[in-house]
Amino acid sequence: MSELQKKIEQVKEVLAEAVRDFSPVTFANSLGAEDMVLTDLIARFQPDIEMFSLDTGRLPQETYDLMQAVRERYSVPLHIYFPESSQVESYVAQSGVNGFYDSVENRKECCRIRKVQPLKRALVGKKAWLTGMRRDQAVTRGSLAVSSFDADHGLQKFNPLLDWTNAEVWEYLKQNDVPYNKLHDRFYPSIGCAPCTRSVTPGEDIRSGRWWWENPENKECGLHVARITPIKRV
Repeated sequence: MSELQKKIEQVKEVLAEAVRDFSPVTFANSLGAEDMVLTDLIARFQPDIEMFSLDTGRLPQETYDLMQAVRERYSVPLHIYFPESSQVESYVAQSGVNGFYDSVENRKECCRIRKVQPLKRALVGKKAWLTGMRRDQAVTRGSLAVSSFDADHGLQKFNPLLDWTNAEVWEYLKQNDVPYNKLHDRFYPSIGCAPCTRSVTPGEDIRSGRWWWENPENKECGLHVARITPIKRV
């Protein structure tokens, strides 16, 4: 059995555990390369896991194209959550349409309105949620666990691809002809909102194109920075 196949089997075990012990489970699908691996595996092996994505209103066209491709390819519906329009309007009135460039505080407030608040609505009634985060994506993710209790949201959190490499992610996508965001072909390894994402040059950290004007330790939007309690896996 290849190393990739071993990791696929491990992910299948994590997905089965989540469904067995923590239903209902939902998958926060950011439509990145890792998330498309999980999309495909969930659709193939655990279609009872729900999927959702957050439409911030500032996404690249390529991301919307992928949303449509997911809808057409997979039987598991992708539920879309939007920010509250009144909060967006208030933010823009106070800080400007691109006010997030002015300070870390402004940027995090924009992320709170467009991402964190919709996430909270998406997680209502769930006992666990899944993400496609990997440990080597950023310095802020080095201490993550495959399964942990997310105290901020009051439910279990699973990161099934935590120990996958970037090469393994792309090997899976290519082998299984999984749709992916075409910005990846233009050197966008990590894709978020259009004004907060740029391409990277060879040798740069894969998250360097996200909020590139900030220091690396600030490069989270608030979705995944939480008080977590890892659980030991046996």
